[in-house]
Amino acid sequence: MSRKQQLHRPGPTPGPPADDTGCPILHVDMDAFFVSVELLDRPELRGRPVIVGHPGPRGVVSAASYEARKFGVHSAMPITRARRLCPQAVIIPPSHGKYSRVSAGVFEIFQSVTPLVEPLSLDEAFLDVAGALRRLGRPAEIAQQIREQVQAQQNITCSVGVASTKFVAKLASTHCKPNGLLVVPADGTEAFLHPLPVAALWGVGERTEASLLRLGLRTVGQLAQTPLSTLQRELGNALGSHLHDLSWGRDPREVEPHNPDKSIGAEETFETDIDDPEVIRRELLRLSEKVGARLRAGGNSGRTVSVKLRMSDFKTITRARTLREPTDLARVIYITACELYEGAGLERVRLRLVGVRVENLGPADQAPRQLAFDEPETGWREAERAMDQAAHRFGSGAVRPAALVRRTRERDGSGTGDDER
Repeated sequence: MSRKQQLHRPGPTPGPPADDTGCPILHVDMDAFFVSVELLDRPELRGRPVIVGHPGPRGVVSAASYEARKFGVHSAMPITRARRLCPQAVIIPPSHGKYSRVSAGVFEIFQSVTPLVEPLSLDEAFLDVAGALRRLGRPAEIAQQIREQVQAQQNITCSVGVASTKFVAKLASTHCKPNGLLVVPADGTEAFLHPLPVAALWGVGERTEASLLRLGLRTVGQLAQTPLSTLQRELGNALGSHLHDLSWGRDPREVEPHNPDKSIGAEETFETDIDDPEVIRRELLRLSEKVGARLRAGGNSGRTVSVKLRMSDFKTITRARTLREPTDLARVIYITACELYEGAGLERVRLRLVGVRVENLGPADQAPRQLAFDEPETGWREAERAMDQAAHRFGSGAVRPAALVRRTRERDGSGTGDDER
């Protein structure tokens, strides 16, 4: 592909200007984010295979360095398999407070460029820089400025895709990792997309890919040349139309700067199955504290509390309750979670995993102020806010309920920590 069609610029090395006319969409993605943050405190591990994840037998890989990925290690892989693939890897338990702090600094950089920032996770976002062109330069120049500021201020690297649509920008950032910049010009979109495998399209999972392969469609270009009616007949009207549009680079979605969380939750997989109700309740308390802190950090409150209970045979049940008023208090979440657990009739059943989630979210400042289960409003609310302030200053876990101040790994065997948001 010619330089006119795309520019892949690894690292800060300057190169000829790319044709970024009509390409205001940036997808910025940190490189091996969790690992990169951990290496800020462990610089001696740079260049070595590193895995972030709980080291227990049921732990999973949260992130892997590029050196570890060469051995086939990837996120969501069981730690036990990752150890077999790369026995020399150093495994570091995750430290979510550190990731949030670095993420906040990165997003401050994004917001200094444009208010049109759509976060996808702690370490990636879409930006629409159309309104910043007169002030900061062309899209590719803005992308390079962002990369340099992230490196200078946070000492980590990121990759940036620049394109005319969100879909193509995200593909571009993936193709230039790590520490790269890739511009896909508007008039070069089809040339970029069509050689790619059909699995590169959003919405193509294993089953859809198998269906496309049965039709002899291996590349995006082959799919693009297939009649829409054929795709709709084989895949259904909605998916067939969606993939046909993407194959020609058509993606009308705009960058949405306000994309509120639909739910916030956390869950824990025990290293050994647990049937002690006291241990389960203590874990529900820890998860409720985590969920409550995340709600308050995001300025949210929620009306529906749910628990997830997975038994030793992997059978999973959920129970939920909608409260009369929204809450962001861990105490309210915890009491509700315990009542749901007790109501499920599993108090002497061995559990492999428990989770707590709050749904039906809305802005906390628009929610009515409620008393917490017959307690004075001042007290629990102020106590939890004080805990938030201590965690922000001294790190997560600086202040905890007394029930959680114990050696949980020795007493209850918990600790693989599959947190989700």
